[in-house]
Amino acid sequence: MQERAARTRRTVLEAAADEFAERGYEGASLQGVAWRAATSIGALTFHFRNKTALAEEVRTVGSVRFARCVDELTPSTDPLRELRVLIGTLARVAREDSFVRAARRLEANAPEDEPPLAETWMPVLRALLDRAHGARRLRPGVAPEAAAAMLSHLAEGAMAANGTTRDVVWDSVWDVVLHGLAAGDPRPGPPGAASPDLAAARPGGG
Repeated sequence: MQERAARTRRTVLEAAADEFAERGYEGASLQGVAWRAATSIGALTFHFRNKTALAEEVRTVGSVRFARCVDELTPSTDPLRELRVLIGTLARVAREDSFVRAARRLEANAPEDEPPLAETWMPVLRALLDRAHGARRLRPGVAPEAAAAMLSHLAEGAMAANGTTRDVVWDSVWDVVLHGLAAGDPRPGPPGAASPDLAAARPGGG
């Protein structure tokens, strides 16, 4: 009996994540969640007394998964390359994990004392930019604070795209960003060729 109850609870949570990810808090309904979970309203409310309780649990699960994905990033000796991997990972998890997508949509209705999801990855992003600055990997005149503001918008855009933008497009966007951020190589290359700094910051690059 306990195993069946636990299975029902998981099914309801997964259905709720899909419902909130697609419809947001206001548009979601318990009936919609029950339909997705192929269960009854009674079975749903046995585990979650109302929509608010259900949303809080989905948001908690999404936040934990989001944080785990950032914590598991493989460190790199090149902070700019690690930045690229960080933003790519944020975009991927927002595309693939319905709990993370739901948590992002539910932020608008989160309690005031609930820390925003950005607190999961913004400290990592800032630390990488500080490392890049200390290693003179940033172009002279580029302040880490200004770069952090720009990259946070890029990260949010990558997550919001939710699979509508091909990876090759984001690669091109990242090359443009690095062109403005990375300390350039004084030796000119052939027209259209990426500088060593850009190539090294690509996954699999130098």
